[in-house]
Amino acid sequence: MMSRRSQMGMAGKCQRGFSIVSAIFLLVVLTALGAAMLTFSTAQHTSSAQDMQGTRAYQAARAGIEWGAFKLLNPLVASCFASPVSFVPPAPTLSPFTVTVTCASFTSSGVTVYRVQSTACNQPAGGSCPGTPGGVFYIERRMEVTL
Repeated sequence: MMSRRSQMGMAGKCQRGFSIVSAIFLLVVLTALGAAMLTFSTAQHTSSAQDMQGTRAYQAARAGIEWGAFKLLNPLVASCFASPVSFVPPAPTLSPFTVTVTCASFTSSGVTVYRVQSTACNQPAGGSCPGTPGGVFYIERRMEVTL
């Protein structure tokens, strides 16, 4: 008959290595959770940056509308400009954007109506809006006003 001490020794040998399996499993699970949190954090930061750029593009397009309205309401000009006008806003936060302003006019019942359209996009210098959406960071906003 086996003594109590030898029975416990055999049971201990059978369970040897169980803690290393649990530790590796926990390590794998925690690594997967960390990778998932990193992915979500990166997506959140990218989305926030795109939202900020969208707001800046909207303000650049609005600046183009105001510029076009100023040109139309100026008594010395008071007509549509012949071709689309492109410019980079002087504000430092809007400088990555190119603004293209177009104007069209028509007369109805003796009243001249002007339609000013402004498009702002983050095309590089020398590019024109609308550009070719080429990536996840391409931002474009278009506004139109009738005077």
